[in-house]
Amino acid sequence: MRCIWMVSGLVLALLGSQAIVAETAEKPAAVVEDKAEVLEQKGADKAPIPKAQAITPGEVQVVDPAGKAPLDDAITCLSRTIYWEAKGISTADMEAVASVVMNRLGHEGFPDTVCGVVKQGVETRACQFSWWCDGRSDQVREEGEYTEAKEIARKALNQQLKDRTLGALYFHDRNVKPDWSRTYIKTAETSQFLFYKPRNGTAQ
Repeated sequence: MRCIWMVSGLVLALLGSQAIVAETAEKPAAVVEDKAEVLEQKGADKAPIPKAQAITPGEVQVVDPAGKAPLDDAITCLSRTIYWEAKGISTADMEAVASVVMNRLGHEGFPDTVCGVVKQGVETRACQFSWWCDGRSDQVREEGEYTEAKEIARKALNQQLKDRTLGALYFHDRNVKPDWSRTYIKTAETSQFLFYKPRNGTAQ
């Protein structure tokens, strides 16, 4: 009888530990997404971020690990934008794209969430970021480049990323010359993009 109770106890303990492991395995991404939401709000309010609230390199990688998650949190929306707009070019280009998103966040004329900024214009098919409206799959193809994009997104949300664009709200590829670029002030250049901001600071 004692052996039966011991075996039963071990089985229950094993099942309990498995449940705990499963629960903790499911929690991290949601916890990190919640942290990112707090940082996103501080970014929109242009408020400083205490070091204790910053997302760590390990934490950011548990969100959307396969690059297939729905685009409904700040890390995923920012990381996919960095990835699709500037993958395969240079780190500087990727960082600059991240800065444009963060510069728009909470700015007059733009939404106060990262996903809102990224998806702006979808209702009229006049997307601010072309990859969001191109009709192609948004799933990641290159794991290494997406890992880099998420690390850049982490630094951007933590307000630890140098703004290479000098406050730009707009950018375009060097291979095109949109009419709107003539009415804005060019603030910076990277190997692939040109960056601008309005002359009066008001988004158009």
